[in-house]
Order: sequence, then structure tokens, then C-alpha cells
Amino acid sequence: MTISLGIVIATLKEKELLSKPFGQTVLLIAALGEIIPLFALTIYASVFGSDSQSLWLILLVFAAAAVLFRRFKPFFNFFDRINKSTTQLDIRLAFFLIFSLVVIAESVGAEGILGAFVAGIVMKLLQPHEDTKVRLDAIGYGFFIPIFFMMSGIELNLKTLLADPATLLLIPIFFGAYLVSKLAVFPILKLRFKIKNAMAGTAISATTITMVLAVLQVAKTMKAVTSQQSGAFLLAAILTCVLGPLLFNTSYSAEAEDLKRTTVHFIGTNLFTVPVAQQLAKEWYDVKMYTDKPENYKTYNSEINVELLDSLEVSAAEKVSAFDADIVVLGHFNADKNYELAKAAKAYGVRRVIARFEDRNVLNEREDELTDLGIEVYNTPNVNIAMLRSLVEAPTTLRLLTSSTSVVYEVALRNRRYTDQEIRSLPFIADITISQIFRAGKFIRPTGTTVLKMNDRIIFTSSPETAREIRQNLGILN
Repeated sequence: MTISLGIVIATLKEKELLSKPFGQTVLLIAALGEIIPLFALTIYASVFGSDSQSLWLILLVFAAAAVLFRRFKPFFNFFDRINKSTTQLDIRLAFFLIFSLVVIAESVGAEGILGAFVAGIVMKLLQPHEDTKVRLDAIGYGFFIPIFFMMSGIELNLKTLLADPATLLLIPIFFGAYLVSKLAVFPILKLRFKIKNAMAGTAISATTITMVLAVLQVAKTMKAVTSQQSGAFLLAAILTCVLGPLLFNTSYSAEAEDLKRTTVHFIGTNLFTVPVAQQLAKEWYDVKMYTDKPENYKTYNSEINVELLDSLEVSAAEKVSAFDADIVVLGHFNADKNYELAKAAKAYGVRRVIARFEDRNVLNEREDELTDLGIEVYNTPNVNIAMLRSLVEAPTTLRLLTSSTSVVYEVALRNRRYTDQEIRSLPFIADITISQIFRAGKFIRPTGTTVLKMNDRIIFTSSPETAREIRQNLGILN
């Protein structure tokens, strides 16, 4: 029942599915496919192993993990605020956690892999910086994992294995067993996703190698399997790792929810909001507008999708699902109503809330409060003043902002495929112009050698068609 979590993550990341519902479901199944066999192996080895200790001693591993977490949490917060270019204290701490918990696990009769697994949980709870994760990935995938597989391959006597007809017969039997044991995944995925994708998810869930190697090491130590049987198990597992990703990549097709547009709801229809809604509706946005004025509803409903509200009360907005959107724009003239609706929308869980405040007194009183809540506010006179100043200082600014062929866009980099890359190496850099990068509260003037980091906010110009694709690629949480 073991599943190779590393191969599943790599395959889903390549397809940019980690943050999608399908990817999250397969990832959960794969995580259970590593965690459950890991604990089952630990309990089995502790009960039946020749050098086993009392089973309750395994709890010491988790007790030690809890102590280390409480001990190092404040220090790790301090490490995150200092320059680690030479000290690398975060990496040293990670290795200390691994070695400590592996030694404790081995001392109480558990498997060392359990200690390493628990160390990973502690490290995750410490919330390391993104750069720390990148360096640990480099050390793991670049050094330790290759050694692990090389040492496992050294112990595999392929010539002897293939010369034994009985062992050759075991390979397809074990391969079939790996596949049959994962058939339960198919009806689970079929409940929500397309049949073809359920089959693809089952295929990738059949991949197994890492835990198989660990189990076989324990099994040979306990004299539970012979070297020939161990080799047959291993070769069958390798076949699943070759065929599983291949079948997944050829079978998976995008779900309807993968192609879902960004939903934007406007509360307030007027000469400022309607043109914006009309332009957004032509691009990759699903736009809907709400108004409490019957005359505005009659005027604009023929031009854009508008729904009439009973009032501007929060209850009326919730009744018609006005807050069920990725972005809510409060463009009404009534500042008090915008204030109430903005707070309600944020409390409802809307990712982005944009509120309009024409009354500068109201804006000055409430701007700090709304900003602390993560609500974006704007004031038409302030915007006009800033635009006029930019127009005086940079005459082409207005042309750039109003152009239908080249427009200014912003995207938060969340796709790991493009992190830690120089700007000049981006595959689409010839189609866009990056003007600014906002990182850690500061603007960075980019050059071709500027390295992109996770959560960078990239401000660029391009055509609307190109921008739509680039924002989707860069903004996917992967």
C-alpha cells in the first residue's frame, strides 16, 4: 500500500496541479500512503524485531520532537531576521533536528526513517523561510537521495536475480500486486473528478519506491525475505515509477474547475464601475454587478450582468451571494455602506476587497483600520492627482495605461517553476517588459540578472492576451 510521495509531488508540480482540488486530493492519498505504512513498519519491527525495545518507548521520539520544537521556535524566529549567508544557522538547525531524532528513534528500537520523518514535521512547524526550503531541497535531492538510491542499487545483484526463473516470475506478480492494492483509489477519485482523471490519479498513486527500499532494508535485517525476493520487490517498484508518471501525463486532462475564471463582483453601478466591469468581462474574468437603485438596474442591465439588491445592508448582499467571489469591488458613492460591506466581505473570506471612499474625512478616519484588515482602498481625487502628476513627469504614462495593446499588469509569483531564476531566462521574457518588483516591502529595479523569489509582486507591461497567460502561469500556487 505504500505510495512514493516524492514522485507524486514532482509529477503534480510539473503539471502545476499541487494547489488544484485534484492535486490536493491525490497528494492527501499519497501522504497517507507513506505515513500509514511508516508507522505500521515501526510497530511491526518493534514487536517482532530481534533487537526490539518496549513499544511504548517509541512515544519518546514524539516527546523529544515536542521539546525540540518548543526549545527552538524562538531561536528560529531570531535566525529568520539575521543574515544567514555565512552562518547558515537554519540549515544547521535542520540537520541537528534530523540527527537528534534519528538517534533517539534508533535508541528506542524504532526505525531511523521514523525519526527523520518526525524531524521533517518539526521543521515544517517551525515555518522556515522560503530560502531555507530551497537549500534543504538542494541538499536532499542533490546529495542524500542519490546516495540512498545508489547504496540500494549496489546491493541489488541484477545478474543473479535475472538468472533465477522463480524470481523472474515474482516480478510481474509483485508489479500486479502494487497496482491491485491501489484500485481503491479509483472510486474515491471518481466521486468528484472525470473517469479519465480518476484513472490517471490511480496510475500515479501506484508509484512506489522510497518506502519499499526502507521496508526491504528492515525485512532483510529481520530475515523476513531473501535477497532474491527483495530484488523482485524492488524491480517491480521501479516499473511502477516508470509507467505511473507516463500514464498520468498521457491521461490527465484539465478539470472544469481548473479553467475557472477569476470571479469579480461589483457592488455599486455607476459611470466609474460599469466601464471597468465591461472591460474585465472581455478578458479572463467572470464579472457580476449589484445595485440597490432600480433606475441603475434598468440602465445598465442590458450592458453588463446586473442584479438588483433590496438594500445595501450586509444581509441583503449575503442573501444573493454577492461575497462569493475572488475579488469584491465596493464602488458605491456611500462611504459608510462601503465601509460596512468591505469589513463584512473580508470577514466572509473574500481574498481581495477593494473599497471606494470619496469622502476624504471618512477615508482618513478608517484607512488604517481597513488596511490592517487587508482591504484595499481608493479615492478618485487622489487617483486623478497621481495620474496628472505622472502625466506631467512622464508624458507617455497615460498612453501606456489606456492603451488597448499594451497595458500594465501585476502578478504575485507563486509558481515554484519560475522561482530562483534570472529574469532573462524566463521563457516568455521577450513578450513582456518587467518594470518593477515589489519584495519584502521594497521596490526593486530589475535587470536581466535579477533572480525572482517566491511571493515577488511583478509589475509588467504586455498585451492583454499575453498577460492573461503569464498571470495564470506565474500566479498558480505550485
